Amino acid sequence: MGGLIQPSPVTQEPDTSRRIILVAIGVVIVLALIAAFLFRAKPQPASPVPPYVAQLKISDLKMSQSQNFVGASVTYIDGTLANTGGRTVTHTTVRVTFKDLYGQVAQVEEVPIKILQTSGPYPDTVDLSVAPLAPGQSKPFRLIFEHVSEQWNQAYPELQIVDVRLR
Repeated sequence: MGGLIQPSPVTQEPDTSRRIILVAIGVVIVLALIAAFLFRAKPQPASPVPPYVAQLKISDLKMSQSQNFVGASVTYIDGTLANTGGRTVTHTTVRVTFKDLYGQVAQVEEVPIKILQTSGPYPDTVDLSVAPLAPGQSKPFRLIFEHVSEQWNQAYPELQIVDVRLR
């Protein structure tokens, strides 16, 4: 037998808070994907190496370090740049790749080659536009780095000429 008090059917409201949270998460994910797509960096096409680079030879590399007047370490790479081609070189840029102990890239710098002139009381560097490299000529150069990554393995870095301007 049934009791005198019967439970009245309770009307439950549908749980919309979960639905709202899921929709909000979906909207945030869609907006993040759209932003990532719109703001992604366009891949830069690798600029071709000028063919005259084959006529330039780097040799006699030497490295040294010294302290500047504020106590920071400065790294120098000295060498000789030879022009075996038939045109005068007025500017070159070299990509210098420093590696770590595991052979991974620790730092990459692109710097202009500066000719080392020893005509004054102390050696000074000048741009190739001031002292161009004539055909068949070779000159000493110096690359100066005021900061090199602490992960650098202290071995000679890789040097690759990436830009040449001729006259």
